[in-house]
Amino acid sequence: MAKKRIGVVLAGCGVFDGAEIHEATLTLYFLDRAGVDVVMMAPDQGQREVINHLTGEPMDEQRNVLVESARIARGKVVDIATVRPEELDALILPGGFGMAKNLSDLALAGPDATVNGDLIVLLKSMHQSGKPIGAICISPAVVSKVFADRGITVTIGTDEGTAGAIRSMGNQHENTNAEQIIVDEKNRIVSTAAYMCAANIGEAGAGIEKLVKKIMEMV
Repeated sequence: MAKKRIGVVLAGCGVFDGAEIHEATLTLYFLDRAGVDVVMMAPDQGQREVINHLTGEPMDEQRNVLVESARIARGKVVDIATVRPEELDALILPGGFGMAKNLSDLALAGPDATVNGDLIVLLKSMHQSGKPIGAICISPAVVSKVFADRGITVTIGTDEGTAGAIRSMGNQHENTNAEQIIVDEKNRIVSTAAYMCAANIGEAGAGIEKLVKKIMEMV
């Protein structure tokens, strides 16, 4: 039997301006333990901003999302524009501010955000094919925007501002802690809050492990 192929969308490298490294790495770890082939992808575009992760201050330099994502992927990452959804069995989106700054402008525009066009095509194609989608941390809000007014149910933890944005997009939000997952069986979307409310890597990992396990049950 051929291995399942699971796509993982990266948004750079680093919580404040890219993919959240713990969330991305834990996702990859649990997928590897599940014995699947992972297709890591990111957009070939400039980052919205570069943040000094030691001070939290913006830096006067430019970086590329695909190049930065290659740090997490150990070089094995492809341009999301080249990914064919029919070659994937499921898709998972780790979080980090890159999802809200690079893959979308959610951090600036809230419920009026726009989302990367290639990500929109990929998510909608996966959904139309009945293939499961996993969303971690802030990513459920991005997924919510893509599926605005579809009545999907997701979680980002307990942050009322983001939960309110999801509801204003015409979708449902469930409050959870970091170790829980929400499964929207109808839309085949699994979400977990991770560092939206996790106090440490263990709490974030508990939810991500459950999400990956559920995704694997659904493929």
